[in-house]
Amino acid sequence: MTAEARVREIYAAADRAVAAFGPKCDASGRCCRFTEYGHTLFISQLEADVLLAHAPAYAKPVTRDFCPFQVNNLCTARDPRPLGCRVYFCDPAYEATGQEISEQGLKELKSLSDELGVPWRYAPLHVFLNEGEGAGPAGASAGKVRLPVVEMLKSNPEDI
Repeated sequence: MTAEARVREIYAAADRAVAAFGPKCDASGRCCRFTEYGHTLFISQLEADVLLAHAPAYAKPVTRDFCPFQVNNLCTARDPRPLGCRVYFCDPAYEATGQEISEQGLKELKSLSDELGVPWRYAPLHVFLNEGEGAGPAGASAGKVRLPVVEMLKSNPEDI
């Protein structure tokens, strides 16, 4: 099983746990307007690899202020979205549960990183997006798509 498939299994478990609670989402877009609402989306290297491999093209530079994949308060990178996006809801009744689901997912991502021998790296979304050598179709057409970190380890460990 690939590293991406393993990350997606972690996402699926988090999605099931969120669905079991059923938090309310009013599609306000607050989750993606980081500076305006006082939060930061952190993601791991493994999550960044999945996101960069499958998200739509985006304009750079990306700032810490908002997610470039939010259009009209909706996510255009819904399928490869990171754990933090999957568990974040504005529903106050869900806050503690969301924190528990997030902590469990992070524990599993860290464990996967250790198992794969991938150094744990956890940074704000914009850091990874600005480092990416392309995203989605635009990156592919430019001929440079960032290799997932696990594949890089196999071919060029000094590049990590």
